[in-house]
Amino acid sequence: MTQRENMLRVIRFELPEFIPVNFCISESVFRHYEPHAVEELLESHPVIAGKGQMRWDLVPKAGEEVDKSVTYYDEFGVEWKGAIDGIRGVIQKHPLADFSKIRDYRFPELPAFDLEGDRKRAEETKAAGYLACAGLPHGHTFLRLTDLCGFENVLMGLVDEDEDLLSLMTALEDYNAAFIRHYARVGYDMISYPEDLGMQVGPMISPDLFRRFIKPGYQRLMQPAREAGAIIHMHSDGDIRTLADDLIDGGVDVLNLQDLVNGVDWIRDKFFGRYAIELDVDRQKVTVFGTPKEVDALVKEEVEKLSSPAGGLMMIYGWYAGTPLENVKALMDAFEKYMYYWD
Repeated sequence: MTQRENMLRVIRFELPEFIPVNFCISESVFRHYEPHAVEELLESHPVIAGKGQMRWDLVPKAGEEVDKSVTYYDEFGVEWKGAIDGIRGVIQKHPLADFSKIRDYRFPELPAFDLEGDRKRAEETKAAGYLACAGLPHGHTFLRLTDLCGFENVLMGLVDEDEDLLSLMTALEDYNAAFIRHYARVGYDMISYPEDLGMQVGPMISPDLFRRFIKPGYQRLMQPAREAGAIIHMHSDGDIRTLADDLIDGGVDVLNLQDLVNGVDWIRDKFFGRYAIELDVDRQKVTVFGTPKEVDALVKEEVEKLSSPAGGLMMIYGWYAGTPLENVKALMDAFEKYMYYWD
């Protein structure tokens, strides 16, 4: 069974052969660990990683240090400063903190979409046995507004129904919709809408404001993809329990959410057997501060509680600098062991 067929079976609850695992490696990993130790870990876990994941081009040269004072601007004009090499930094200046500046703001120029080229590449991906995917950039709507205007400014502007902010939201939706219309025409298997909405406790935006101002835009952005028959994938970090029903109701087929901040038992009660989830495995507690045995136990518990022979569970982990290598090894061992739990 190909990766594509297995993924489709997981999402459709049609008896997949294994639980898909996406092991994501931050650039910070190659800059902050002994590189040969990283290489050995990746090579010794060919199912979820493999030799090809090693990035020697990112390994610092002797004497090379990170310049923590460097600032940079993204394509939307937001000023950032990076504190850890390989990890996105912290915003220094919001270009539209003064809402009056919205009237003269222009979004980046849209790319020259290559419909036939993208269709060919998507078909080649499918023919090779892989799921053909595309999606909006992380933080495409709510977080983009907070990047441009500032978090408190956005919330207060929504409460006040500020006309300039609402016009910016409309323009941003139009900008994002251009990408989605293209992806829908290409014929991708899955189209993703990644946007963090949660904090450690509760969402960053109240359910009321979300339903009034963000959810309708999500639904409009998802409609072309749904009409094209694409699977709708949504990623959101943090505690999103009070928004989960709205996300599903808004059209999401696969929800990527974090395990411990939402609670494994709550996730089971809410989704098991009904909706496909991509479980984002802990990066804050057990894998960082626990023992290898506890790491193994966490993965086993999640597989036992959230998976079934019918499908419905995918797992993803983001490896960042700061996680003990022995725990990373334990996690990789656990993934390669429990992804075949139902075999």
